[in-house]
Amino acid sequence: MRLFFMSSGRARVRLVQAGAALTAAALIAGCGNSYRPVVTPINSSGPSAQPTSYAVVVSAPSNTSPGIATIIDYAGDTVMAVAPLGPGPISFTMDSLGSTGYTINRDGTLTNFPITTSLQAKMVIYTTLSSTSKPVNLFSPSSGLWAPDLTGNLIDVFSGSPQTFKLAIPTAPTPILVAGSPSLQGQREYVISQNFTDATGVACNTSPTTAPNGVATPIELSSFSADAAITVGKCPVYAVQSPDQRRLFVLNRGDDTISVINIQNNTLDSCLPYKNQNGQTVTCHPTLPLSTAAVNATGITPPNGTSGMGTTAGPVFAEFNQTTNQLVVANYDGGTISVIDVSLDEYGNDSANFGTTYTIPVGRNPASVTVLYDGTRAYTANQSDGTVTIANLSSHTVVKTLTVVGHPRTIASTQNSQYGKVYVASTDSPYLTIVSTLTDLVDTTVLVEGNVVDMRVSTQNGSSGNSMMTSRAAGHGQPCTLPPGSAALPATLTLTACQMIP
Repeated sequence: MRLFFMSSGRARVRLVQAGAALTAAALIAGCGNSYRPVVTPINSSGPSAQPTSYAVVVSAPSNTSPGIATIIDYAGDTVMAVAPLGPGPISFTMDSLGSTGYTINRDGTLTNFPITTSLQAKMVIYTTLSSTSKPVNLFSPSSGLWAPDLTGNLIDVFSGSPQTFKLAIPTAPTPILVAGSPSLQGQREYVISQNFTDATGVACNTSPTTAPNGVATPIELSSFSADAAITVGKCPVYAVQSPDQRRLFVLNRGDDTISVINIQNNTLDSCLPYKNQNGQTVTCHPTLPLSTAAVNATGITPPNGTSGMGTTAGPVFAEFNQTTNQLVVANYDGGTISVIDVSLDEYGNDSANFGTTYTIPVGRNPASVTVLYDGTRAYTANQSDGTVTIANLSSHTVVKTLTVVGHPRTIASTQNSQYGKVYVASTDSPYLTIVSTLTDLVDTTVLVEGNVVDMRVSTQNGSSGNSMMTSRAAGHGQPCTLPPGSAALPATLTLTACQMIP
């Protein structure tokens, strides 16, 4: 037997080599799992990105040329996308999600387009209606599309993506708009009809007090069938639903009233007096008067704060502010806004303060109004004198008046950061005016192609996102487009002249 011995020096070398090999193998094996950076990265500094929000403007160079959709970014007030639409759009609205825009065009077609910064002409979809159809406005909840059709007194319902015709629902004469739930989660929507034949489409603009009472027809969403019509006031021109889906407020320009519909029982909001939990006697309010003449005619006791009202009001637009449970109404003929408490008690009945009204004088012919999310201020688009009035809704006083470009017809607000913005659009101007709510001053103007037809914002916090789902085509009681350089309508008026792009 042979025995071999290694010297101690060589043994140490072999042990060191073996240890080094094991260490290297361990490092290689654990490299991908146990790596730790030597230097800790530093995150970028600065404010967080602002939430996405857009102002969307539909404009037209003339009544026969293609309309233009312009997407304007909230954060930088910059034009992000432009695309052509159908010829001579007469009305525009956006769905309650702020994701799709729709127009009615002078050739009787409908167009829809996505609200995106990548908008291109190929993304605009056209829907051809019957050659005899006369759509007057559009109602666009989160899904589906509703179009009042003056031919045959129908409501055309569209569904799917893209929107395709689904069915037509007969309704009362001269249906002009649909109002209701933004999410179609409620039981029904309401068709507002003026209930008389108006060949010109401007009788409710020129002589609204001579019109008969209008009606609101409930449409059951489960069956798309019509319930019995509910009588409202003369020349109803607009309607807005409370976010809790318990009340619908119909604005009647002809008799200066607001009809209140109790959606829970599908009737006018009328009931016997009752005692609330504080022992106060409460009476429901089927009709809210907006002027001295209306109060005297109806016999309803004037709400608190109505002193100083004029003899006419002419409500044409309203926003429901969820923060304060107030309905803020633009009274076109009276040059005022009405701030109305429409709060309910815990049982869904009218509260003790329901109907309390404060009236604030603003500029000449306020065509629309918008309310900040916190309910502190309202901004009116005063069409005839080309101004915006800023009103304090706590003290019920005017804060200031701003001069804007053109004769403004549409105003909307959004609050997507610490401070908000108010957008003002005039149908006789190619400029969109932007007001900063931080300073209540004109921040900038943005030029679009052609005069503005209408404007919407993709997020409208102040109205809980449901105030402007219905388009507002000029005529049928809604303010007309004023002739260039004019602060008044011509003596004789036709629907074409009322909707004419200057």
